[in-house]
Amino acid sequence: MSNSFRVVIPVRYASSRLPGKPLLTFQHKPIIEHVYENACASHAESVLIATDDERIAEVARKFNADVCMTSSDHLSGTDRITEAVTLQGWSDDQVIVNLQGDEPQMPAANIRQVAELMQQHSSAAIATLCHRIETIQEYDDPNVVKVTKNAKGRALYFSRSSLPYIRDVNVKVLKENEVFRHVGIYAYRVHYLKQFIDMPPSPLENIEKLEQLRALENGDEIAIDVCFENPGIGVDTMNDYHRLKVSG
Repeated sequence: MSNSFRVVIPVRYASSRLPGKPLLTFQHKPIIEHVYENACASHAESVLIATDDERIAEVARKFNADVCMTSSDHLSGTDRITEAVTLQGWSDDQVIVNLQGDEPQMPAANIRQVAELMQQHSSAAIATLCHRIETIQEYDDPNVVKVTKNAKGRALYFSRSSLPYIRDVNVKVLKENEVFRHVGIYAYRVHYLKQFIDMPPSPLENIEKLEQLRALENGDEIAIDVCFENPGIGVDTMNDYHRLKVSG
């Protein structure tokens, strides 16, 4: 079994909550450059930025990234990645890591971890990561996606609601129990990516607005593990950006 994997970073400019966020500056570099450098440090065979916006492509080329221009019609990063891998002509068994372009602190160790998780579990369609929740604020926050998993390391369900529901929640209970937030990094093989985008959006996916539920509703396995290192701050909103700058 080959340990090779490739990273594709789907990036768009027109985010509804924070337009242009990949180009916002953090530690004297645009966010997308931090993401790219972490991906390169993971020892991936290649790192590709997939975008539909020439402003992002121009910045990426300045730091010598490989760029694939894709359609502006894509509704998700998964759709954009699928077009990119198809244009690249990569083989169906190639492992691809989907690394979001708004995760400037995602450690290289986690990127490699999710790729190796995919390689180790031949029955899984997707691999992803999670991280312990230790604050009530995070547990209650609908912008924090929660996940439950079984004893075999397979995801049971993802939700924006508090999951699992703890009737009398407090910090002590959170620390005594395994309560996880989903870390939005994925690995899959090219052939599954092509199958996935041909599936219609599922009922639970439409309710929760979580694309990964489409895989679970279709009976596909998602391998999941606790990430090796703290994934840091993802930038979805201006508040996240301010938190990122303070953390750096």
